[in-house]
Amino acid sequence: MRLHHILGIGRAERYSPNSVEKDAAILACVCHELTHAGYVVETINETQLGEIIPDVKICMTMGRNPKTLELLDAASRRGVTVINSPGSVRLCSKRRELDTVLRRAGVSVPFTESDNGYWLKRADGTSEGPGDIRFAADSEERDRTMEEMRREGISDVIVSAHIPGDLLKFYGVRGSGFFRTFYPGDDGQWKFCDEERNGRPHHYAFSMDALHAMAEKAAVASGTVIYGGDAIIGEDGQATVIDFNDWPSFSRCRDEAARAIAGVIMAGLE
Repeated sequence: MRLHHILGIGRAERYSPNSVEKDAAILACVCHELTHAGYVVETINETQLGEIIPDVKICMTMGRNPKTLELLDAASRRGVTVINSPGSVRLCSKRRELDTVLRRAGVSVPFTESDNGYWLKRADGTSEGPGDIRFAADSEERDRTMEEMRREGISDVIVSAHIPGDLLKFYGVRGSGFFRTFYPGDDGQWKFCDEERNGRPHHYAFSMDALHAMAEKAAVASGTVIYGGDAIIGEDGQATVIDFNDWPSFSRCRDEAARAIAGVIMAGLE
């Protein structure tokens, strides 16, 4: 029996730096869960995506290409449910706008001044390589690095204070109760190796419930359902969100995440 037609859209390689296989794997796992539940699921990479046929009831998308988002906008206007929404994906790729949204929502994010160095991050689009995120030890290096990035064609750079503490990766599915955290300093899974700057984690005590609530607040404010990000846990146990993303690879908790994501997709079809 044909229950529903679900379209899964994979992410173009340029938007999966050092994570091509991991990103493909989480989408495949979600599709497996949905197919096992009896749903009709089709997958396509966003590089091959054309018009989204009327038969599609829901799109679960990892796509970030502007053309992909335009097609999903059109599908949304026809009544197709899109997770994550095109608007939330666009926002997550615009760090300056996202920073403003999170601050207004009461999410703890880094200040712009620092005695511990600075992070300069591309703010005019999704990071596609290590050159889009750079560290500067002091204000003079910060200013030089900003000029270098602009000369290289990065039109907007956002500056954040470096925060000492434990780097923590978090993964969640909004409203599902699914939330997991991991220390990359423990398992050695680095994306660009920038994460190593915080060193081996001290495993400072912190409130998991408070961090989960903060992450959910960020997800609601940004309109993102399937999310991930980075937080720094200070010696005092306070958490600061330093990055927030739409649909990460969930490589450390893929099977659990796939079940939670599939549950959200199925709930959207009820």
